[in-house]
Amino acid sequence: MFDGSFSSQADAAERRMRIRLARSPRIGPVTFHEALQHFGSARRAAADLPIVPDSEVGREEASLVKAGGQFVVLGDPSYPSALAALPDAPPVLSAVGNLALLDRPTVAVVGARDASLAGCRLASDLSVALGAAGFTIASGLARGIDAAAHRAALATGTIAVLAGGIDQVYPAQNSRLHAEIAREGLLLSEAAWGTPPVARCFPRRNRIVSGLSAGVVVIEAAARSGSLITAHRAAEQGREVFVAPGSAADPRYEGSNSLIKDGAILLRHINDILSVLGRSQCPFQPLGKPSRKPAEPGVAKVLAALGSVPTAVDELVRRCQVSAAAMAEVLLALELEGRLERHRGNRVSLI
Repeated sequence: MFDGSFSSQADAAERRMRIRLARSPRIGPVTFHEALQHFGSARRAAADLPIVPDSEVGREEASLVKAGGQFVVLGDPSYPSALAALPDAPPVLSAVGNLALLDRPTVAVVGARDASLAGCRLASDLSVALGAAGFTIASGLARGIDAAAHRAALATGTIAVLAGGIDQVYPAQNSRLHAEIAREGLLLSEAAWGTPPVARCFPRRNRIVSGLSAGVVVIEAAARSGSLITAHRAAEQGREVFVAPGSAADPRYEGSNSLIKDGAILLRHINDILSVLGRSQCPFQPLGKPSRKPAEPGVAKVLAALGSVPTAVDELVRRCQVSAAAMAEVLLALELEGRLERHRGNRVSLI
């Protein structure tokens, strides 16, 4: 099977046929690799298998090029070697952005969509520190932890792997971030142009996030979550899995803590990642440390009003006789200190 760069005319024909084969119905990544192993090339496989017409691939490529992107095909020099080594490596990726990021060592940062502010702060701190150490940050452009990691790594390099087509913005609230990554980082998608991000696409997306990476950092993973799928795929792929621990009473950490119990690396500091991945360590500084203390006015009233029973924030504002802005600042600082838990219905409680 041809695995080098597509330099000759014959290679270019094989490259095009690989795209057509990969875009054909009932040809998933595993079937694609089995076909290449059996027939020796996509061109030979196409003689026996029904594949999409070249015009269909041409229309997709035209849309991709118009958006400033291109195909990255298994066998291209730009195709990431870590991903190519997987038995279910995506045959074709749509890419928009800086392909040079695929040549750099990568760490994935994933976690809860409904993440706490403390969890997002941790994801941001880690991504900044890892970027400074020379790593590209990969994630899935979901709400919460994913978005926080991407935003923090825009300046140093981030890769967003999408579940749907590369033109599909999901969730809608990340539309601006999607555009920023297209300009400053790299968007990747295994799905064809226009493919909606349906449920079955997300586990496939997750294996690419982990497959690109030397290690996967998990922050706030519930018992059943996409982050757990990514962590399990990472372990299967031989990647390191780092997990931030959390309270046993917080359901957002149930999956995280179970990963640690099953042998994942306990993440206490950035050096827990750097030492395992062979990078120089940095001076100790607690991750997620709040940048400021709660504003003094009204703090005592807020702490006195809070307890273990969830209370509506509006009720706290009325009870403590402070402004909504001051209340928000106090609650944010308490959450960053790990003393506050948020609940549905805009309610909070002390931990």
